[in-house]
Amino acid sequence: MPTEAAQPRSFAEHFADGRAPAAHQRLLAIEAPIAIEINGLGYAVMMATPADLADYALGFCLSEQLISAPAQLLSSQAGEVPAGGWMLRIQLAADDAAPLMERARLRLAEGSCGLCGIESLEQVLRPLPPVLAQIEVEDAAIFRAVAALPDLQPLGRATRAVHAAAFCTPDGEVRLVREDVGRHNALDKLLGAMAHADLRAGEGFIVLTARCSFELVQKAVLAGCPLLVTISAASTLAAEQAAAHGLRLVSLARADSFLSD
Repeated sequence: MPTEAAQPRSFAEHFADGRAPAAHQRLLAIEAPIAIEINGLGYAVMMATPADLADYALGFCLSEQLISAPAQLLSSQAGEVPAGGWMLRIQLAADDAAPLMERARLRLAEGSCGLCGIESLEQVLRPLPPVLAQIEVEDAAIFRAVAALPDLQPLGRATRAVHAAAFCTPDGEVRLVREDVGRHNALDKLLGAMAHADLRAGEGFIVLTARCSFELVQKAVLAGCPLLVTISAASTLAAEQAAAHGLRLVSLARADSFLSD
């Protein structure tokens, strides 16, 4: 497991039956501030797991609509900083940096909120393009993907403290998985990894080990994903946004049941 994803820590384990506490060591998922600098401008500070940051850089820029194609991201470099945390420096093509300059005045986002650089309520509920992709996904494929995902979460199994986002084929085969302490970050990492692998969101579906908030729906819609599956319930706004933009939403996905609009 990458050292930037988890670290060991010693604990005293206590027992209900009155036994003396025992020494116990386990891995903790790393949560660190990651300062995102784009074209020399501080854009956001996100609390995230500092692994798969090249994928995160690309997925973040796509989700933020700072770019519309992977080629517009020229480079990304990540490294720890002496003051603590990480710096993620991203360079966009100069001709494509207009959205960045327009939103650079608000440069701080809290706790992976997914609202970086948003200035008004109107921008939060901005119109989104409809999802045009249509795929046939049988119930069995959803159950297959949900059942397979736990074995594909090494950081999750080791720490019990992170979310995962997975891209699956229409028949339920899990193709890519990314993990992070933040559910929004996990999805951004997945979208970046898909772009790097030239996998199109419209040709499969995404599974998230998280509650379904409207920010996750927006990211899925912007990616052109036709089906989003989450293991926890959806919020009202998430359900409304999904219905309004042609995204099929499956929630409370379990090994033996799920809810579907």
